[in-house]
Amino acid sequence: MPTTRTATTNWQGSLAEGSGRVALESSGVGTFDVTWVARAEEPGGKTSPEELIAAAHSSCFSMALSAALGKAGTPPTSLKTTAEVELTPGTGITGIVITVAGEVEGITAEQFQEFAEGAKANCPVSKALAGVDISLNASLA
Repeated sequence: MPTTRTATTNWQGSLAEGSGRVALESSGVGTFDVTWVARAEEPGGKTSPEELIAAAHSSCFSMALSAALGKAGTPPTSLKTTAEVELTPGTGITGIVITVAGEVEGITAEQFQEFAEGAKANCPVSKALAGVDISLNASLA
């Protein structure tokens, strides 16, 4: 059965001088400030759409990799995944780098790389971001 998650942003003012607050409605875990300056320059304690995409991508990738490893009989002890989403003002999101370090018993570094490549290709967030160049760095811890 499909699920739907919701976030709501209330924005005031122009792009350059304005600001907003994005609320994670489905989970209720918080409301976060957003501004163009925080998005295109320094965060200054505020989030951005790209940071939220990075959070979605790193968690989705970790789940996909964990599922694939578990299905193969080698579930991970731990995975640490970082997603870096690059924004080029005037162009858009120009690249994503996923870095994962895994602690997995019974597989080689080459096998881990293969599982990680599969997770990158098959995680729903990767599929949604198919128009963006996504790179992968995978290693066993």
